[in-house]
Amino acid sequence: MDFMPIIPINENDSDFSDTTEIPSELALLPLRNTVLFPGVVLPITVGRDKSIKAVGDAYKGNKLIGVIAQKDSNIEDPDFKDLEAIGTVARIVKQIKMPDGGTTIIIQGRSRFSVQELTAEEPYFKATIKVLGEDEAPTDPDFEAYVSNIKDLAADIIQLSPNIPSEASIILRNIENPSFLIHFVSSNLNTDVREKQNLLELDNIRERANLLMQFLQKELQFAELKNKVTNKTKVEIDKQQREYFLQQQLKSIKEELGGDVNEREVKEMMKKAESKKWTEAAREMFKKGAEKLERMHPSTPDYSVVYNHLDLMLDLPWQEYTHDVYDLKKAKEILDHDHYGMDKIKERILEYLAVLKLKGDMKSPILCFYGPPGIGKTSLGRSIANAIGRKYVRLSLGGIHDESEIRGHRKTYIGAMPGRIVQSIRKVKSSNPVMILDEIDKVGSDHRGDPSSALLEVLDPEQNNTFYDNYLELEYDLSKVLFIATANNLQNIQPALRDRLEIIELSGYAVEEKIEIAKRHLIPKQKEAHGLNHTRFTINNKVLEKIIQDYTRESGVRELDRQLAAIMRNQAKTLALDGNIKSTLTVPDIEAILGRARYNNEMYKAANMPGIAVGLAYTYVGGDILFIEATMSDGKSELRLTGNLGNVMKESATTALSYLSANAKKYGIDSKLFERKTVHIHVPEGAVPKDGPSAGITMLTSLASAVTGRKVRPYLGMTGEITLRGLVLPVGGIKEKVLAAKRAGLKELILCWQNEKDVQDINPEYIKGLSFHYVKNMSQVLDLALQD
Repeated sequence: MDFMPIIPINENDSDFSDTTEIPSELALLPLRNTVLFPGVVLPITVGRDKSIKAVGDAYKGNKLIGVIAQKDSNIEDPDFKDLEAIGTVARIVKQIKMPDGGTTIIIQGRSRFSVQELTAEEPYFKATIKVLGEDEAPTDPDFEAYVSNIKDLAADIIQLSPNIPSEASIILRNIENPSFLIHFVSSNLNTDVREKQNLLELDNIRERANLLMQFLQKELQFAELKNKVTNKTKVEIDKQQREYFLQQQLKSIKEELGGDVNEREVKEMMKKAESKKWTEAAREMFKKGAEKLERMHPSTPDYSVVYNHLDLMLDLPWQEYTHDVYDLKKAKEILDHDHYGMDKIKERILEYLAVLKLKGDMKSPILCFYGPPGIGKTSLGRSIANAIGRKYVRLSLGGIHDESEIRGHRKTYIGAMPGRIVQSIRKVKSSNPVMILDEIDKVGSDHRGDPSSALLEVLDPEQNNTFYDNYLELEYDLSKVLFIATANNLQNIQPALRDRLEIIELSGYAVEEKIEIAKRHLIPKQKEAHGLNHTRFTINNKVLEKIIQDYTRESGVRELDRQLAAIMRNQAKTLALDGNIKSTLTVPDIEAILGRARYNNEMYKAANMPGIAVGLAYTYVGGDILFIEATMSDGKSELRLTGNLGNVMKESATTALSYLSANAKKYGIDSKLFERKTVHIHVPEGAVPKDGPSAGITMLTSLASAVTGRKVRPYLGMTGEITLRGLVLPVGGIKEKVLAAKRAGLKELILCWQNEKDVQDINPEYIKGLSFHYVKNMSQVLDLALQD
């Protein structure tokens, strides 16, 4: 349907060098897909019997035939009504017999005609016709512009059509007859037969030119679009072919060098996977992943995602366990060697080992070591791992806010990683390590989720055999892992999580314990750290006690370790300068090195005036001594509280005042005194927040002392909660508080009678010199505390 540049010998001859008169009756030749225009030469292949007969007779006669288009080109054997009303008289220039029996004719259009009446249907259509005249081509500039525009549009279409020879545009430019130009272009227009027929039926040549120009505009737009799409497709195909050729070359080079690296990696993975003790689900997932990796090209983005996932699966120790050592005596020796004291915890570990030895297997309990910082909770986990021959891994949970840190990210995300639990298992290459979950009370939560909720599955012995990691996308058995959590404050642990933990409380060390720890562990460690392990100098017990009491105030031994490090640095400097050091350090030497005593307990040993009582407190660093002062002044009846007190402590002060006011007569106090006096209770060290109910009896004693003017007995400390009825209730942290009292040099302590069992748990050696008074109500407290 493209342009076919076939032109007559003489385009300017209106009769086309043919003087044959057109008869009034002509044989009709129906054409299925073509419209013949005057002056245009067309080759036509004739296949129908009727048409062959009509062409043969016409060629023998005057060589004229009426060429007319079918309305519907799909009709194989058209009737007269299926033909158009207007056609073109054609002269048969040449008739060629084809080898297949068909006939090809070359015809040239002469004049348009309209069919008047059908005269015969057999052996072919014949009809009377009326020749339609042609207008002379106008010579005005407007029409010349039409003609020029038609030439330009046709030339543009030829340029964009790859199937039309470029010479066609030259031929078009040389056509000078406007009528023939319009007929020639119309004949070769790439449009349907109906539109060409419309052009043929127009009598006015100007209108025909106008309509032709519209069709050409449409054809040009289509050609431009087609060309654009073709070029784009060609570029894409060229790019794909180029990449394909390069990949093939690269593949050939790799084969010459010993095979494709990626293929080797996949084969190595498959070989490594044969020795893994997979679960059925893991085996199936690995197989699918490996098959997917083989089909992928290394340059695709998903390749690294699939590769890293398979690499993780291979690195994980599926059902690979270390052999537990069940020698309880050796285990006890290791625990005793690494940590001094901690008898209750060591006993609990040995119980666990005993059950494991007898039964051979048990769901690991989730232990939680709870106590003040610096007492060895974390290092105890390493000792447990050494004692039972397991691998040790520590997981710090402090400050984790993102749930994905525990469970992992989905592997489709950029930078996705497995969770900390699976990463730790991967690192230690064992499915039954001792895993320390350090600072479990420091886990935070925000908009990214609550990590402590994710830990619920990890720390539940009933669930953790099917722990699901988002990155791994498989269940992993954590039931053989011995989890040990550490915490400083149980209140900060989510209740559901706390319920899964077996809480084992580690209390602070007594002075005697600290001396032993310093001699056994801290001094040798610091000597080695400072290059003094070959020198022989000692620090005796008296000097160590001086360091502990005057330069540290803690339940653990971290600050003591720092003070010993300061001493070792000084000794190292002396050795470097003088070449020798003293063999024994004395108390004056310590004061010269560490400076003046940082803590002085003298102020707590005696209460020299009424209104001052000494209480025992429990802080995050262990036990401590608390000074409580009370005074009364003239003014309106009110209670003032200072010293950065929490709500519970404020309520204890209010309760103490209410009790004392209600029982004024019982203690010989003027009941109207409280109506005209302002009561002020102050707890020193106002910058330190204080809270809790255990200062209740101390506040009441201080108030009673201030009101009655009776001094509190010196060297006396107390702790306990009070009620409005004057009963004394038990409080926690007794060991810490008792040891703090011993450190401060107190001699007597008043406690609730229900706390007696807590005192019995303390080694008698550590509380030698302390006497205890166990009370049930405030009357007993005041009788013991106030001097006559």
